[in-house]
Amino acid sequence: MTKLSALCIASLFLLQAPYAAAETPLEKRIDAALAPLFKPDWPGAAVIVTRNGKPVFRKAYGLANLPEKTPMQPDMQLRMGSITKQFTAVGILMLADQGKLSLQDDVRKHLPDFPDKGTPITIEHLLHHTSGIPNYTALKSFRSVSDDGVTVAKVYDLFKGEALEFAPGTRYSYSNSGYFMLGMVIEKVAGAKYQDFVAQNIFEPLGMKDTAHEGSERSAKRRIKGYRLSGKEIVPVGDIDVTLAYAAGALVTTVDDMARWEEAVSSGKLLKPATWRQAFTSCSLPQEAPCNYGYGWNIGTLAGHRMIHHGGSIPGFTAQALRLPDDKVFVTVLTNGNGGAVNTPLIAYKTAAIAIGLPFQDFKAITLAPETLDAFVGTYVGPDRVKRIVRRDGDKLTLQRDGREAAPIMAHGPDRFFMEGSLASLEFQRDADGKVRSLLVRQPGVDETAMRQ
Repeated sequence: MTKLSALCIASLFLLQAPYAAAETPLEKRIDAALAPLFKPDWPGAAVIVTRNGKPVFRKAYGLANLPEKTPMQPDMQLRMGSITKQFTAVGILMLADQGKLSLQDDVRKHLPDFPDKGTPITIEHLLHHTSGIPNYTALKSFRSVSDDGVTVAKVYDLFKGEALEFAPGTRYSYSNSGYFMLGMVIEKVAGAKYQDFVAQNIFEPLGMKDTAHEGSERSAKRRIKGYRLSGKEIVPVGDIDVTLAYAAGALVTTVDDMARWEEAVSSGKLLKPATWRQAFTSCSLPQEAPCNYGYGWNIGTLAGHRMIHHGGSIPGFTAQALRLPDDKVFVTVLTNGNGGAVNTPLIAYKTAAIAIGLPFQDFKAITLAPETLDAFVGTYVGPDRVKRIVRRDGDKLTLQRDGREAAPIMAHGPDRFFMEGSLASLEFQRDADGKVRSLLVRQPGVDETAMRQ
């Protein structure tokens, strides 16, 4: 077997209801926005939109198998990556509702071999990504892990001895390690394998016959092939042992099953009403430190509307699932491409915005004088401590965020900019003297203000 490079994780959905022959105006608007986003002979996506629990758009784009030119179909099964986390979270919450564990339990109560870190780490810390446990998929040791003979215990051993990055409950930092451990907690408390527990307690009762931990499928359906962008070329992704992802990202699904999942969530099945409310409540941190995560879901907004969402990325696949509870709209996108092969978040957010009648504006670039651009050059730091550096490159500006490559930003107003391939808009804000003091980043999820240093 080949060596596996760093693994990221995520997932999405689809409903098998036949459509009338004629497209509705909404279907036409969504299709007109999405069709240009897919290149010929490239990986594709399955997309579903529901309103009030009923499908209002269901379509597939691109190819499922590139060499054979097999078109993507909306009922195909794909990996969901980190969308797995919401199912893991609900499994934990079901056990809590049954009195079999408390979210305030020290994780060592259920995993006694986890080393004492000198301070309690609770199950809730794991759910919120506030434990301080390093993200195992970002560790150097993970990059050289062979996926031959992988076990949950071997992956656990990679990170359990690592020092905490911060005191539990003081910061938010996304960590696959926490959800990996939550799967182990489910197994210990329920006395069943994680894949069996979620199948018997979530998927089967909800009729999600095509959703499973990969390798433990209950239907004849199997996931399609995955691809990634390597330079400018699309290449197939080799087989991996998804035990590497486990309860943090190993599930497969269809968009139809994800629509069934949304119906269960929106109608309050599986959990007590108070438990569902808490699942969709952002964690609280000291000194107003930012946290926009509940239990397995990100909490944010889209065009000013409340949004509960999550994405996923795992070798060969990306996914995005979002719900707009006040609008009773749900969108999921499952794709068989990662590494930039398919812009899954953009597809999902554009679709949702059209569904609620607030489509994103298409900005048109204008030219600003170089001396005008110089006023924006500088380093901007957000509440999450992430730096954004703005530089001038000739008659254009570039923006570079920590850990990413610099990208050009184009003006569409005196102080307003945008980026190609992104739904984010950038607004430089001035003080009373007219000097640029901050950068407001408006984006699906959470707007951020970064102060100039």
